[in-house]
Amino acid sequence: MSTARPTPGAPAPPPGDGLPWTRNDALVAVAVGVVDLIGFTITIQTELGYVPVKGCLLIVGAAVPLLMRCRAPLLTLAAVLLIGLALNLTVPVPQHFNASAAVALYTVARAKRPAVTAVAAPVTVVVTLIAENTWPRPGLADTLANMAGGALVLIAASLVNRWQREQAAKRQMLTDRALADERRRIARELHDIVAHHITTMQLMAGGARANLGRNPEVAREALVTLEGSGRMALREMRQLLDVLRAGDEVEDEPTSPQPGVGDLERIVEDSCRAGLPAVLDTRGAERPLPPSVGLTVFRIVQEALTNARKYAGQARASVRLTYEPDAVAVEVTDDGEGVSTRHPAGSGYGLVGMRERVVLHGGTLETGPRDEGGFRVAARLPLTAGEGVRR
Repeated sequence: MSTARPTPGAPAPPPGDGLPWTRNDALVAVAVGVVDLIGFTITIQTELGYVPVKGCLLIVGAAVPLLMRCRAPLLTLAAVLLIGLALNLTVPVPQHFNASAAVALYTVARAKRPAVTAVAAPVTVVVTLIAENTWPRPGLADTLANMAGGALVLIAASLVNRWQREQAAKRQMLTDRALADERRRIARELHDIVAHHITTMQLMAGGARANLGRNPEVAREALVTLEGSGRMALREMRQLLDVLRAGDEVEDEPTSPQPGVGDLERIVEDSCRAGLPAVLDTRGAERPLPPSVGLTVFRIVQEALTNARKYAGQARASVRLTYEPDAVAVEVTDDGEGVSTRHPAGSGYGLVGMRERVVLHGGTLETGPRDEGGFRVAARLPLTAGEGVRR
C-alpha cells in the first residue's frame, strides 16, 4: 500500500505504535458511525416502518475505513463510497451524503493536491446519488443537496488548510524574530565584553610599556591587571559560548554566575587602574535584584566607563547607583572632553546596546553631553511589585 506525501497542514501519519491508526482516527470513526447510524435509523424507520439489520451493519461498516484515513486518504474514500453504494443498492432508502463520505472527502481535500481533489469531489457526489429507487434519474433536490454537501466539505477543508498555513507562517515568523533577538543579545554581550576588556588591556599594556624602565613596580601592577582582565574576558566569552552550545554537550565545570551590581566595585577599580579615576556612590536600601536587571546595570556601567576611557581624555568619572522603592537607577558621568565628533551622542553599538537592554526591561535611558562639560549616561529600570520595596 503506497502512501502519499503529506502536504503542509495535512493530517500527519500515525506514529509507529504498532497500530495503523491513531486514537484520534478511532474517535472520528466511532463518532461518524454513531451519527450515521442514528440518521439511518430515523430515516429508514420513517420510510419502511422498520430498521433492517443489514442496513445497520453496512452503515457502521462504512465508517470503519476512516481508521486508515491518514495513511491512505484515497483508498479510504474509495472504500467508504463502495460500502455506501452497497447500502444504497441493498436497502430501498433515499440516497444521502452521509458523514462517512463527508469525512473521507474532507481528508482527501486536506491531504492531496487540488487536482486530485477536483476529481474526487464530483466522483463522491455522483456515487452517493446512486440509489435503488432513484437511479439513473435522481431527483433535482437530491442532486442539489449532494452538490451543496460536497461544496461545503471542500470549503471547510480549504479554510482549514489556509488557517494552518497562516499559523505555520506565523510560527516561522516568531521563530525568526526570536533568533534575531538572540543574535542581537549575543552581539550586545560580545560588544560589551570585547570593548571593555580589550580597552582595559590596551591601556594597561601602554602603561606597563611606559613605566617598564623607570618604575618596574607600576609596570608589574599594570601587567597583573592586564592578566586579570584577559582572564575575565576569556571567562565571560566562555560563558557566552556555553549558552550557544547548550544541549550539545555536558559541561563538567559549572559556569560562573553572570555579573551584577555586586561587581560594580570591581569594574570601578579596573577603571581607576586603567587611568580613569572613578568613584561608586550607592544610595537607598540595598537589596537583591533580578539577575537580568543586575546584568543590565553592570553592562551599562561597564560600557559607559569604557567610552569615558576612550573619548573623555584626562577626566574623572562618577557612578551613582540608586535603589528606589519600585525601580533601580544608575547614572555614570564624567567631566572630560565628551564624545568626539566621530562618535556623536546616541550612535555606536555601545549606546545602541544600552538602549536595547533598557527597553527590554521597560526602562528609560538618557545619554548626552553635560552643560558643565563631560558626558552623562542615566538609566532607570522599573521593578515589579514583588521585586520592589513595599511602602
